[in-house]
Amino acid sequence: MESLFVSFQPAILGGKVTPSTVSRWIKSCISRAYTSRSLPVPRLLWLILLIARLQQWLGRHRLQLKRSTRQPLGHPHLHSSGTTIWMLSLQWMLRLADGFCKELSRSMGTRTRREPSRGHSSFDDDVPADMVAEESGPGAQNSPYQLRRKTLLPKRTACPAKSNMEGASTSATENFGHRAKRARVSGKLQDLSAAPAEQYLQEKLPDEVVLKIFSYLLEQDLCRAACVCKRFSELANDPILWKRLYMEVFEYTRPMMHPEPGKFYQINPEEYEHPNPWKESFQQLYKGAHVKPGFAEHFYSNPARYKGRENMLYYDTIEDALGGVQEAHFDGLIFVHSGIYTDEWIYIESPITMIGAAPGKVADKVIIENTRDSTFVFMEGSEDAYVGYMTIRFNPDDKSAQHHNAHHCLEITVNCSPIIDHCIIRSTCTVGSAVCVSGQGACPTIKHCNISDCENVGLYITDHAQGIYEDNEISNNALAGIWVKNHGNPIIRRNHIHHGRDVGVFTFDHGMGYFESCNIHRNRIAGFEVKAYANPTVVRCEIHHGQTGGIYVHEKGRGQFIENKIYANNFAGVWITSNSDPTIRGNAIFNGNQGGVYIFGDGRGLIEGNDIYGNALAGIQIRTNSCPIVRHNKIHDGQHGGIYVHEKGQGVIEENEVYSNTLAGVWVTTGSTPVLRRNRIHSGKQVGVYFYDNGHGVLEDNDIYNHMYSGVQIRTGSNPKIRRNKIWGGQNGGILVYNSGLGFIEDNEIFDNAMAGVWIKTDSNPTLRRNKIHDGRDGGICIFNGGRGLLEENDIFRNAQAGVLISTNSHPVLRKNRIFDGFAAGIEITNHATATLEGNQIFNNRFGGLFLASGVNVTMKDNKIMNNQDAIEKAVSRGQCLYKISSYTSYPMHDFYRCHTCNTTDRNAICVNCIKKCHQGHDVEFIRHDRFFCDCGAGTLSNPCTLAGEPTHDTDTLYDSAPPIESNTLQHN
Repeated sequence: MESLFVSFQPAILGGKVTPSTVSRWIKSCISRAYTSRSLPVPRLLWLILLIARLQQWLGRHRLQLKRSTRQPLGHPHLHSSGTTIWMLSLQWMLRLADGFCKELSRSMGTRTRREPSRGHSSFDDDVPADMVAEESGPGAQNSPYQLRRKTLLPKRTACPAKSNMEGASTSATENFGHRAKRARVSGKLQDLSAAPAEQYLQEKLPDEVVLKIFSYLLEQDLCRAACVCKRFSELANDPILWKRLYMEVFEYTRPMMHPEPGKFYQINPEEYEHPNPWKESFQQLYKGAHVKPGFAEHFYSNPARYKGRENMLYYDTIEDALGGVQEAHFDGLIFVHSGIYTDEWIYIESPITMIGAAPGKVADKVIIENTRDSTFVFMEGSEDAYVGYMTIRFNPDDKSAQHHNAHHCLEITVNCSPIIDHCIIRSTCTVGSAVCVSGQGACPTIKHCNISDCENVGLYITDHAQGIYEDNEISNNALAGIWVKNHGNPIIRRNHIHHGRDVGVFTFDHGMGYFESCNIHRNRIAGFEVKAYANPTVVRCEIHHGQTGGIYVHEKGRGQFIENKIYANNFAGVWITSNSDPTIRGNAIFNGNQGGVYIFGDGRGLIEGNDIYGNALAGIQIRTNSCPIVRHNKIHDGQHGGIYVHEKGQGVIEENEVYSNTLAGVWVTTGSTPVLRRNRIHSGKQVGVYFYDNGHGVLEDNDIYNHMYSGVQIRTGSNPKIRRNKIWGGQNGGILVYNSGLGFIEDNEIFDNAMAGVWIKTDSNPTLRRNKIHDGRDGGICIFNGGRGLLEENDIFRNAQAGVLISTNSHPVLRKNRIFDGFAAGIEITNHATATLEGNQIFNNRFGGLFLASGVNVTMKDNKIMNNQDAIEKAVSRGQCLYKISSYTSYPMHDFYRCHTCNTTDRNAICVNCIKKCHQGHDVEFIRHDRFFCDCGAGTLSNPCTLAGEPTHDTDTLYDSAPPIESNTLQHN
């Protein structure tokens, strides 16, 4: 039916279109409708001309269309051809003109105006059923275009009184549902002058009728009709009209916007700020050529049907369209419509734009496939080319490497920078990547693409190639999702790289690149691998749930990994090995199924400012001659230790915060020699810093506090240098040296530990110099079980127990120490221990200065023991029980006895005053001069003590301070 219309082309394009032109155009269309069916044009058609003569009458009398049951139009010629050739709009106009004539004939005889009959007339009989449905159906009230009648109402009434004629006129018009049009001249109402038929068509024809007429126009005619008047302009810009035209040409179910070269995107019309996005997109895309197999012949064989679209070009193949570009037939915008295009030779050497055109998800329905050669090849000259919204496949019949060379879905060569946008890229070939970008000056933009399910590498960038790769989905490829090699230096942002059957991203052989905000996860090998002098920059990416590790840097790899989230990988979050030297800064590395950062095999690197927590093994592990710099990190809440340095590991570990780990905060073992400087190591559930099995290194200027075990433990041949540290708040001792441990412990401040500030035991031989050991909740230094050591120039003061306790076969050397203000003895030596005391000052201690148990031999020289409070001697001389001054928390050294009458055991002791007073006449025995508290005064014997007062019900006397809890960390190795 659309072909029946005459093209609307005014003589002067762009000028004002007159109403008479519109009238002639409509009448021509009506005539053509009859002529096309070999029917005579009815005379009724020309009655439209009477409208101009009836304008005055029409202003006061409106014909009311009956909305009751109506019969189809009864014209004999129409019955012979059916109503399908007769558009609703033209039927309405003819009926209206016929009604005018009948009403006019009645009114001319009486010269009076009467209300039209409400009965069934020939006018009513001529109304078609579809018109009734259109005007009176349930949706009539919700129609976007209600039947429109323009009225010219006065701004104010000339006089309040009305004549009988005017009242009748008003009544008549009210019955028709419309006010009479009025015109105001000099404040008086006057009759409207006669208007031409064209004015009626422009101003009074209902919107639905005009829209129905416009729906048969093509885009150029619709634009010309919009120039007629404001009303036509509004109706001709109706989005529904343009959506139909748009989908007929381009097939998109959502507008495809093209605001500038190289930029296409689809929008939701309801959310777009422009009132008619369909028309706007039509205008942006209008000058393109179309590849639509089988349609070109139809298009060019029906010029009348597509009159006005002469600028559009249609081709059957992409190769033909590219040939048209070379011959300058059009500007280079090619729309490839729905279909599968196989084995076309697509070599692009010019800045063409090729975009898929299909309903729904466009890329799924436009498929370009090759089985013999690379599907797309971009060559020099295609600097600004664009390919988008299509599926590109390379699907050779023989997928092995034996019968063809490497081919690709997309091959981008030197000196070209095309844009690849919203494409689905697949290659089933085991030779050659899906996308290959190679050569100097190769700099494409690949964005919003899906590169998945390929049997080789997904995206391969090599030989100094660059480019921008953004918002792509890269998954399930047989080899690396992205492979960067040989000085390739791409910018890769916001890509989703996952479920690869190999590594996620692989950079090697001097490959570089800038990777930002990518989501890399669930790849079979590492999420990101760096090898052989590769040096990528990886910023704000998420690398997680790898089936092996997160980041793997090896064989002299480098790289900068900054502000990434690395988590939940099966192996270490970051691996660094074989002389590699990356920078790992500002990352969150957490919840790994093994360690956080693992540096081994001569690995190096800068590990700085990271948050490392919740990993199953050590937060940072350094081994086998590796020597990283580890600083400003937070390493906490690990299920294992914080930092583990072993097998000759090295490194500088400084200004980190290591806390709340399940095992040791820092382990140093098996020949390792790290430098730990200015760290805060605290709140661990075992040891703070643990040196064992020949662990060495330097521990200086650290704060080590609030551990469940000792702040520092040294054992089994370890020989660290521990200096200028603050070690406090341990629930066990401050420093424990045992099992042949060594070490230089210098200039440290050790205080407020629950047990001894320093423990030396089991053949250990450390050197302690210039330390301040004070305010301990137990003793200052305890040496027992064969412990040795050199204690020189230390200040030991304000400790709850002895400043220095030497016991059980130990033999230290104490030289030039000051031991003072203790709450018990200054120095106590017991249990067959010996010592060399030279030049020490022992003063102002509560129990006394120096106490030697029975059988102890001491070498002494130049010691000063002065001004001690001697509370034990004073208590004995006053006849007091020694428990009175010690309670069960201290162990004063004096003569102790056993009472056989009271059945005391080897673990009980009784002071001399209780023997004299409480056990007078009993069978008693002197045991030795040693450390004890009185069990009689403590109330643990059967007879109450008459000297101490109320008993404390304490248990057996302990001759030594409670031994420290040794770390069982080795059980977890």
